[in-house]
Amino acid sequence: MRRHTRGRGQRAVPTLPVFDYITNPKSWPQWLPSSHDVDCEDRPMRFGDTFHEHWSTRSGPVALDWLMIAYERPRLWLGLTHMSVTDPIVVQYVCAEVEGGTKFTRTVRNPARPKAPTPEMIARIDEEAELGLGNIKRIVEGAQVR
Repeated sequence: MRRHTRGRGQRAVPTLPVFDYITNPKSWPQWLPSSHDVDCEDRPMRFGDTFHEHWSTRSGPVALDWLMIAYERPRLWLGLTHMSVTDPIVVQYVCAEVEGGTKFTRTVRNPARPKAPTPEMIARIDEEAELGLGNIKRIVEGAQVR
């Protein structure tokens, strides 16, 4: 099983607002650079929900159909999609309450990926994850101030 965990960070915000923000795919284009548009209701996706995401890779646009396979608010969220190159992809979000805020971990698994990602791919994934974490931090902490 191929697994890549990135997106560990602490937010000075209670767990529930962070969880609701990151599990609402309509928010993804605000913080995740590869996500361009999402077709779904503007709310957190729950177990059994489906939605469509317009995503990009270095080789071009990708259309992803997602199915939510786990939802334990405000702690755990799992989504499943398929992409021809790595089929399937499982994304897991875990939020934990810690002193002073929320710890968020995002794990991406490609259990059937035919070969490991190259070091260059991992570097790009890590770079996007760090950018995404910074965007989430800015957005959710900024919302708390208002």
